[in-house]
Amino acid sequence: MPDLIALQELLGVTFSEPSLLEQAVVHSSYINENPDLVSGHNERLEFLGDAILGFIVAEELYQEFPDLSEGEMTKLRAALVRRDTLARVARAVRLGDFLYLGRGEEASGGRGKTPNLAGALEAVIAAAYLDQGEAVTRDLVLRLLGEEWARAVSQGTGVDYKSRLQELTQSRFQSIPAYRLVAEAGPDHDKRFTVEVMADDMVLGMGTGKSKKLAETEAARSALERLDAGFTE
Repeated sequence: MPDLIALQELLGVTFSEPSLLEQAVVHSSYINENPDLVSGHNERLEFLGDAILGFIVAEELYQEFPDLSEGEMTKLRAALVRRDTLARVARAVRLGDFLYLGRGEEASGGRGKTPNLAGALEAVIAAAYLDQGEAVTRDLVLRLLGEEWARAVSQGTGVDYKSRLQELTQSRFQSIPAYRLVAEAGPDHDKRFTVEVMADDMVLGMGTGKSKKLAETEAARSALERLDAGFTE
């Protein structure tokens, strides 16, 4: 049977009611073969988790990027909550290893299927919300989405700021940008990282974000703005 203690360690969340986490990883195919399982399958939790995830992402985008339009925020939210993104996040924490699957689903590679992984991740988010509340769940979501968040922000507007900055510094300074963490503040559920980016021994820009990757992206964007404005020293 799946080791729920190991899953909690991977998630960084300790559940008061582990049965909620267990239900979050039970696929309907398992219930078809084990109808007496008390917890039931995860589809109701998946429904709730989808709404919670969407709200947390939307509010974070609203707070983090006051200059983004409704359309831009909608595009970024869609990129962050779509199934392919959630499945990648689930794979990163090996969520598939913990799924309860029926024999047929197991045999057909169910542990690696995008719908199963994305649905289970949404169910886990709902379980965390019901068991631990909004603050812990927000921290969980933002930690899990850290890499995807930075990627979506840099690419969602059609600009890969870090790649563009590297091209510019190579051509202007014959060097590549270096990123350095200069500050880390806030409680565990609401960390803020500040990063500066340098090239040719000059600080070109600084950025702050919920993750180091996001802070680096913001630093690159800031540096590009300064360089485009004629910053030379």
